[in-house]
Amino acid sequence: MKIVVTGCRGQLGTEIQKQLRLGYSEIGSIPESLKNAEVVAIDLPQLDLSKKTDVMNYFREVRPDLIINCAAYTNVDGCEVNHDVAFSANAIGPRNLAMAAEEIHAKLVHVSTDYVFDGKDNGSVPRDEGDIPNPISAYGSTKLMGEKYVMEYCHTAFIVRTAWLYSYYGKNFVKTIVNAGKKHGKLTVVNDQCGNPTNAVDLAHELLQLAATEEYGLYHCTGEGTCSWYDFASEIIRLSEVNATVSPCTSAEYKTMNPASADRPAWSALDNRMLRCTIGNDMRDWKEALTVFFEHWDGENGMKEEQK
Repeated sequence: MKIVVTGCRGQLGTEIQKQLRLGYSEIGSIPESLKNAEVVAIDLPQLDLSKKTDVMNYFREVRPDLIINCAAYTNVDGCEVNHDVAFSANAIGPRNLAMAAEEIHAKLVHVSTDYVFDGKDNGSVPRDEGDIPNPISAYGSTKLMGEKYVMEYCHTAFIVRTAWLYSYYGKNFVKTIVNAGKKHGKLTVVNDQCGNPTNAVDLAHELLQLAATEEYGLYHCTGEGTCSWYDFASEIIRLSEVNATVSPCTSAEYKTMNPASADRPAWSALDNRMLRCTIGNDMRDWKEALTVFFEHWDGENGMKEEQK
């Protein structure tokens, strides 16, 4: 088994490589068919996924059995002013990977986002895979186009939408809140945008479980339970034991303070229906997963030594 992980230096790419190396995660073993796999990790500048000829030539030479695409341009505000960059990374890149995977008969796991939805309240019911996307930002629209290209060009693909991702590695909301709490002692966070915090450990675990099957299709994969960004930040501060307070604000108030910020969906909670109905849903409750994160996080850039 040969596996190529794109976007290998990001939060998810790093976690996937670790689980493939160890053969297990915090929540269980990886599939037997993926253990002892040859893992090829790539990122910019080694390979620009928006360059079709380069991508096709690379995969014709390497010929993996499985491609896990963790590469994306995820700067939501940056996508609004760098739309071509966002489209190249989030739409053209996945298209090229899908075409390459189809040609060499490889499986493709492609990661997408809750931002493909407009955020209109669905009666406080989480969105499942059958709901119709309607993005309101450049990030969401380019990621949705990437999904469509993968569906069109690869018949052995898993498209997996996730949300509010955090990890032991790289930059994320959890670390931002901890550092801001230490620096300022007082935080203001929006309380009218709701979704699902997702630990990268859980997401990587489920991606690998899916990859060992032929249950191709569209999936949602987020932490269980719904909260606001304010709720999430409050729990982060509580668990981190940082001496700081968290106050709520509305999206409109945040927009006034940050006029260049992109619109974000007010309700983007996802339901992991396809997981439950196929391989099973192992995603932890978001509070449980966050508690374990703080038990293992070293407070800097990774895990405590005994957990590595």
